[in-house]
Amino acid sequence: MLSEVPARLLIVEDDDAIAAPLGRALDREGYAVTRVATGGDALTAMGGAEPADLVLLDLGLPDMDGLDVCRRLRTDGYDGGIMILTARGGELDRVVGLDVGADDYLAKPFSLSELLARARALLRRSGRGGGDQPSPAEGQAAMAGASTAPASADAAAPAGLRVDAAARRAWVGPTELLLTAKEFDVLVRLDGHRGAVVTRETLMAEVWDENWFGSTKTLDTTVGRLRQKLHDHDAPVVLATVRGVGFRLEDTAPDA
Repeated sequence: MLSEVPARLLIVEDDDAIAAPLGRALDREGYAVTRVATGGDALTAMGGAEPADLVLLDLGLPDMDGLDVCRRLRTDGYDGGIMILTARGGELDRVVGLDVGADDYLAKPFSLSELLARARALLRRSGRGGGDQPSPAEGQAAMAGASTAPASADAAAPAGLRVDAAARRAWVGPTELLLTAKEFDVLVRLDGHRGAVVTRETLMAEVWDENWFGSTKTLDTTVGRLRQKLHDHDAPVVLATVRGVGFRLEDTAPDA
């Protein structure tokens, strides 16, 4: 029988009245839950050998602002899901939270069912869906030791960038890129129109919210991280900024 490792969740919340029942509920759902009460302890826990697959992060922590924790996690290279849980419900806080690398934002009070649905979505998007039961096809593949990577993603594959939207995976040659949910969502849309410009408005509407108004700095931040990861893996593509319009993903010349 297929044995599945549960997804690891880190709750960063100093309010026992919220953290304790939330931890028990998530534990009943089959997740491996750890709770810390300060930003410093969160950074320490995430710096260990087995960081959490998803961080549920309160902003009002006693030692530092949760936004700084989020920023530090992304700066340190964490590419898993980050969901901000906060009593701050203003648009400004939401925008700032996304700007510093959060994937989702849930204002208190929130329903458990909504949090669970969003947590499952983030875990699936980041390829860390250990809390979900695999589909029959996925279970058969896992038991057979098969990879969900396409045949072209083996060691003999060309060194180009390949994106599998259905599997939510991307490779440069045989090496898989580790992307956050938003980074992957942006890449999918740029790759689907490779060589053409995708407008900022289109990316904001399709990746974030069709009713988005205000700052699009979060898009620039996400594109910047994605561009760096493509560069670090020597991907033979250029993620170009078309000033005032949007972005274009294009292949570089073979001898470039």
